[in-house]
Amino acid sequence: MWCWPKRIWVIIQTIYIYGLLDLVQVHIRSLWLQRLVSMMPRGRKYRSLSAAVRLRLALESLGPIFVKFGQVLSTRPDLIPPDYAYELARLQDRVPPFDSDVAIKVIESELGKPLEAIYARFNPQPVASASIAQVHEAYLFNADGGVGQKVAVKVLRPNIAPVIDQDLALMAMGARWVEWLFADGKRLKPREVVAEFKNYLHDELDLMREAANASLLGRQFSNSSMLIIPAVYYDFCARQVLTIEWMNGIPVTSLGRLREKNIDLRQLARYGVEIFFTQVFDNGFFHADMHPGNIMVADDGRYIALDFGIVGTLTDYDKRYLAINFLAFFNRDYHRVAVAHVESGWVPADTRVEELEAAVRAVCEPIFNKPLAEISFGMVLMRLFETSRRFNVEVQPQLVLLQKTLLNIEGLGRQLDPELDLWATAKPFLTRWMHNQIGLKALWKAIRQEAPDWAQMLPVLPRKLNAWVDERQHLQWRDAYVHLLRTQRQQNFWLAVIALVMLAVFLFK
Repeated sequence: MWCWPKRIWVIIQTIYIYGLLDLVQVHIRSLWLQRLVSMMPRGRKYRSLSAAVRLRLALESLGPIFVKFGQVLSTRPDLIPPDYAYELARLQDRVPPFDSDVAIKVIESELGKPLEAIYARFNPQPVASASIAQVHEAYLFNADGGVGQKVAVKVLRPNIAPVIDQDLALMAMGARWVEWLFADGKRLKPREVVAEFKNYLHDELDLMREAANASLLGRQFSNSSMLIIPAVYYDFCARQVLTIEWMNGIPVTSLGRLREKNIDLRQLARYGVEIFFTQVFDNGFFHADMHPGNIMVADDGRYIALDFGIVGTLTDYDKRYLAINFLAFFNRDYHRVAVAHVESGWVPADTRVEELEAAVRAVCEPIFNKPLAEISFGMVLMRLFETSRRFNVEVQPQLVLLQKTLLNIEGLGRQLDPELDLWATAKPFLTRWMHNQIGLKALWKAIRQEAPDWAQMLPVLPRKLNAWVDERQHLQWRDAYVHLLRTQRQQNFWLAVIALVMLAVFLFK
């Protein structure tokens, strides 16, 4: 806690240097506070830059945790205008690697052996470095004690947890101020957004969790013709060390190299969309950090996914609701979109469906008059979120990762194939999924899933029913007895009253 004053002072200096007071002044609820903020000094060095660029530079100067938070905000057009979302999407983790001797000490401490007994070869020079961890190239021993499988060893930065906790605590405090000061503060749920960010940031600090995520995705796509997930070597994993199969591939942004390998870029773009919808709707478990730095392409044209620290999960209710909304958008059924928002509780119950439908139509119709291949689903979302403020649509923190991943996938797909028709690729998938969820096939699937529970319940059902009947009869008899006692007491009371009255009449006659 002793570092708080120093860190707060750094944040205040950053706000001054980059002139960020202009960003908040117009949104402050209190007029006197607006006037007070307007009188505060501003730095002049960056005044020629746009406010969005100044915000990006400020977050980069504040360090990796603020950079990651800015990256999350870039996927939230319901919170920030599109130009800010675009600029924050350019945020980069520019973090130098830490000393390789420190990395080796972490590995030896976590795995309980000297480095020479763990890996046949270990390259002390890191091949990649980010805010949370860095990656080294290594080889395992084979059965004969020689050099075997090539692996990637991910090592957590030492003493990173206290730094993260400090910045998260400051963000939480800032979120409370936003709720109090800003006119739109409570609707935007800043504390919930920070809490969601905190959850998945802490998930990244446990590399055993990342190993488990990779294993699950690996099983789900074990026979996939679209995606490769590296194998996990659990004997060489711990909370601060992760050892996985080394993946050879071409960075997905190296379009020239992909063409040299005769990779079908259009097919690759469609694969990305299908992988996303398969993870979300079939599995309810998806890789939620699918930016280009975490994706490569194998020589056979399949994607290679890396870095499984951030994943998202969806309930059956979430999946059904999302499918209904996506299909309604695809079919331009704006009334169904409005009804779904009301039914889900995203908008107040007294919202007029017709008004919400008209607002959604006004946003979508001009966009849908373009060829489908030119429509950005991310842009549709941005426009809809801007419109949603009129109707007090509440931010849904549990869908932050989903929105982020969808925008990443669409942006990547358009880089690979500018003519990508996201809608045409996704609609058949969603139609098939909804049919499987609602039809007789879905009913039979549900019966098969519940059959083991029914097999246990049915033999004891007569005994449980008999016990329930006995209990009900006992309760009925008890209630009847209590009622009888109450009635008897009432009768005795009134008889006593009558007797006293008659005695009084007799005595004073």
